[in-house]
Amino acid sequence: MRSPPAFPDLTRRRALGVAAAAGASLCLPGRAVAAHVVKAWPAARPVPELELADLDGKPWKLAAHAGQVVVLNFWATWCEPCRLEMPSLESMAAKLRPQGLVVCAVNYKESAATIRQFLERMPFKPTILLDADGDATSDWTPRVFPSSVLIGRNGRPSSVVVGELDWVGSVARELLEPLLAAPRKA
Repeated sequence: MRSPPAFPDLTRRRALGVAAAAGASLCLPGRAVAAHVVKAWPAARPVPELELADLDGKPWKLAAHAGQVVVLNFWATWCEPCRLEMPSLESMAAKLRPQGLVVCAVNYKESAATIRQFLERMPFKPTILLDADGDATSDWTPRVFPSSVLIGRNGRPSSVVVGELDWVGSVARELLEPLLAAPRKA
C-alpha cells in the first residue's frame, strides 16, 4: 500500500514553491491562495529592447506598442502555476483590450510545435511570443515562472509580478488601473 503524498493539496505545494523561489515567506493555515510577489521596476534600470517572433513567425516589437499598456507574461508549458493563471490572464486581456491593454505571453525556450500541442489542450487567445534562447526572459525577469512585467503607456515598466496572480482579482486591478488611466499618446 502506498503512503499518501506529503502535500496532497497541489495549490498549497504550488504556493510554497513559488514563495520560496520568490524569496517570500507564507503562513498557510488551511487552503492557500495564489502566491505572488509584486516588485517595483527599479527606476535606474534600463528598459531592455524586446523583439521576438510570435507563434506564426511574425515579428513583434515592444516599441510598436507605445501608448498602450503592455503585460508581458513569461511562462512555459511545463509550469503548473503558469497554466493555472492563463484563464484569468486571458479573461483580463479580453476585458481590458478596449482600454488599450496588450497582453503577450512570452514562452521560455520551447518550440512552436510544443506550444501548439499545448494550445490544443488549453486554448489561449492572447499573442504568444517565442523566447527561443531565453535571453528575453533573462533580461526582463528573475527567471521565476510565471513572471509578468507591467509596462505603462510611456513604455516604462512599472512593476514585476513574480508568481501566479489572479488577473481578474483586486491585486491585478490595483496594479493596472493607474496604468490604464494614464492619457494615451496622440
